[in-house]
Amino acid sequence: MKNYTDKFNMTPEQSLFLAKKKWDENVYCGMRMENRAVTFPQTKTILQGVNVPSVQLSDIQAILNMRDAWQFLLGSMDQPVTLDYLCKINEYIARNEALEWGKLRTGSVMISGTDYLPPVPSAEAVAAELAEILTADTSATAKALEAFVWGARGQFFWDGNKRTSMTLANKILIAAGAGFLTITDRHMEQFNTLLVEYYNTGDSEALKDFLYENTIQGIA
Repeated sequence: MKNYTDKFNMTPEQSLFLAKKKWDENVYCGMRMENRAVTFPQTKTILQGVNVPSVQLSDIQAILNMRDAWQFLLGSMDQPVTLDYLCKINEYIARNEALEWGKLRTGSVMISGTDYLPPVPSAEAVAAELAEILTADTSATAKALEAFVWGARGQFFWDGNKRTSMTLANKILIAAGAGFLTITDRHMEQFNTLLVEYYNTGDSEALKDFLYENTIQGIA
């Protein structure tokens, strides 16, 4: 695993402040990653509890799911990251969107834009791989980036894998005071291009380099 120096070294108070300030941007990022037709103002309005008639009910469900996932995340900063924790994130994110949510998938899935077919996951292998990432002798940033690309390509759940992996990465970053990961609109096209290349090749270095340079925010 390539190491990436932490860009930020925030106090727990600063880290939590940033997470609370930026979480709505991350919810919107999750919608854009799934190519959902919602704007940031629409997302923010829905998160404030106001109805937006022009937004489809399925998109509203997805936004509220990510809201609940972030509420869980912010309330569980002291909890260790385990397979059960990862499944809990997905339980919130994929609720009513997938065949099952909060459980590892038991069948095959296809990914748009690539011929790569991720294998059906086993709980033992996923738990071991996650533990290996978290215990590596690297920075929190390196662990977060590795967790994101690992979960995105692994497609461990029936749906919501990129959003689940991004939330996991942010749990690692925020808990360590190392920043906050979110992909803005101007970087989304390049992100998608690099993500498809990663799906095809299994080489994550270009994607992780891009994420490191363009998506991590913090308080200096």
